[in-house]
Amino acid sequence: MKQIVSAALAGLVSVCSYGGARAQANPYAAKPTTPTVTYPRVNMATTYAVVPGWPTRRPDVGWGQVCAVALDRQENVWIHTRTNQAVQVYAADGRFLKSWPAPGTNSIAHGLRIDAGGNVWLTDVGRHTVTKHSPDDGRVLLTLGVAGEPGCDEKHFFKPTDIAFAPNGDLFVSDGYGNARIVHFDKDGRFIHAWGELGTKPGCFSIPHNIVCDSHSHVYVADRNNARVQVFDAQGNLLDVWSDLLVPWGLWLSPQDDIWVCGSGPMEWSVDPKYPTAPLGCPPKDQLVMRFNTAGKLLQLWTLPKAADGEEKPGTLNWLHSIAVDSQGNLYCTDIIGKRVQKFIRKAIIR
Repeated sequence: MKQIVSAALAGLVSVCSYGGARAQANPYAAKPTTPTVTYPRVNMATTYAVVPGWPTRRPDVGWGQVCAVALDRQENVWIHTRTNQAVQVYAADGRFLKSWPAPGTNSIAHGLRIDAGGNVWLTDVGRHTVTKHSPDDGRVLLTLGVAGEPGCDEKHFFKPTDIAFAPNGDLFVSDGYGNARIVHFDKDGRFIHAWGELGTKPGCFSIPHNIVCDSHSHVYVADRNNARVQVFDAQGNLLDVWSDLLVPWGLWLSPQDDIWVCGSGPMEWSVDPKYPTAPLGCPPKDQLVMRFNTAGKLLQLWTLPKAADGEEKPGTLNWLHSIAVDSQGNLYCTDIIGKRVQKFIRKAIIR
């Protein structure tokens, strides 16, 4: 009987050992009698390469937190930064072209857009204004809001964040950090109407942070704290909500009506001791760029390395805040803590 039990145990040990050996085997390890598979090493995904040292920075023109980037018709690169000179312009090859000072005291740069006529619009959360400027000398052509006076009526903003332009020239301002609404003006700055309030329900906002308007006058709003992009018609009627995709910081609209969104992945609210009063996603857990069509279909995703504070290197980003895309598909990205703008060249792919 003992011999039978011993033999059974020996068989069981042999089976277990065989099973363990099989579980630890590498399924990709080539066997002497098995032919290997050579996968085609073709890069099918769109990727980008940073241009180190871009742009050429003048020693007498510094950078602070770089909040906005835009391209003019010559694809010169305009940035809005929290220092003097607040507006800076660079050629596509990185040459410094010109700069302007901040528009006044208590200025806190936030948005920069260029309209179809080439005029430059600056959004200032410190002065509670959106100003239209001549691209030649920075001369102020129109002011929306009252400098130094926060409010929530037809004439006042409370920390506005961005401006968008409809095909007919109408203006849409995201208002913003203090208020939670979109304000609609005609091309001459006359108030038409406003919509939105603080909240999480569809149509409400919690930091409407960036805004663009497509060729059909549909308005796209980066509803940052609510981790969604909301889409409206020009009358403020809600058309669509793109939720659970990212915490959106910046928007860029291509001539083909592609909507580029930059920001970070969806995340829960948390309190970082370094930034105890910061909004959602500060600091972000990652950095990403998405491209959508007007129906909300995701067409492209690209992620970038998140840099630690004080350890930023070319190709990393630290609080990605805005994005612009040129006619070649190259990206310009700005970050807040990294205090810079970087150019990323689109690599050729196989289709």
